[in-house]
Amino acid sequence: MELIKKTGIIASVVLVSGMFIHAVSDKEIGKEITKTEQHFPTEIDFAGEKAPLNISDVRERLDRELLVNANLDASTRLIIKRANRAFPVIEPILKRYGVPDDFKYLAVIESGLVNVVSPAGARGVWQFMPDTGKERGLEVNDIVDERYHLEKSTEAACNYLLSAKAKFGSWTLAAASYNGGFGGVNKQITFQGVDNYYDLLLTDETARYVFRILALKEIMQHPEQYNFVLKPSELYPILPVKKVEVTASIPDLAVFSKEQGINYKILKIHNPWLRDRKLDVAAGKRYILDIPLNGY
Repeated sequence: MELIKKTGIIASVVLVSGMFIHAVSDKEIGKEITKTEQHFPTEIDFAGEKAPLNISDVRERLDRELLVNANLDASTRLIIKRANRAFPVIEPILKRYGVPDDFKYLAVIESGLVNVVSPAGARGVWQFMPDTGKERGLEVNDIVDERYHLEKSTEAACNYLLSAKAKFGSWTLAAASYNGGFGGVNKQITFQGVDNYYDLLLTDETARYVFRILALKEIMQHPEQYNFVLKPSELYPILPVKKVEVTASIPDLAVFSKEQGINYKILKIHNPWLRDRKLDVAAGKRYILDIPLNGY
């Protein structure tokens, strides 16, 4: 009997302890829910063209992309850090071509502002396929691939987007066509008899595309509202460079790098469009190389 009493006391203590543990856990869960309450904008636009948030599916599709990207903590933080270096290159080119500033966020969702390679073979920050890059004036071969050249690929993207705007009459549809293609978007406009992106039924990827742009625009313009608080010192700085014009072939880029006071790795980091160990320069051709002055 004594053993049974002791066992009963122990069981009671464990039960009561469990109740307290669950009580604390429930309170903590409540705190967490309050802490992560998601902000949602009252209105939003792309390139001055408002998204109709009064339409339920439009509102829910934006909500999805905001939730996804606000909770991709590491990825979104890295994008914000990289933007401090990439946007000062992209923004003046967009302005010079008369393309709305919001298109810098298209580059964000295409590549995260790094020179990625897609499974289909698209490359660079703006994700050009080889033939499309060549059509838009980029040099693409085994020695030089300007899809990796941020300035020149931004110019090529502007060239495409201006053509798309002229065709569709809408910057939003121009952005959608960057993903779905001229033909793909035009086919659906003709079949469905509507010419507004938000009224079209498109493939899942293209249907999400502009909403992903809008979500990154919203988060990057108001990072604190989505719990992204970064100090200026955490952002990737713009590294000063000198421009070196090359009008003759360079047989060994490693040797050339040392002559410039840097190493081969640094040369390739700052000039990722150089795809070989050498640079062949045809008669009358010239290339401009970026040689960093510090930060290495």
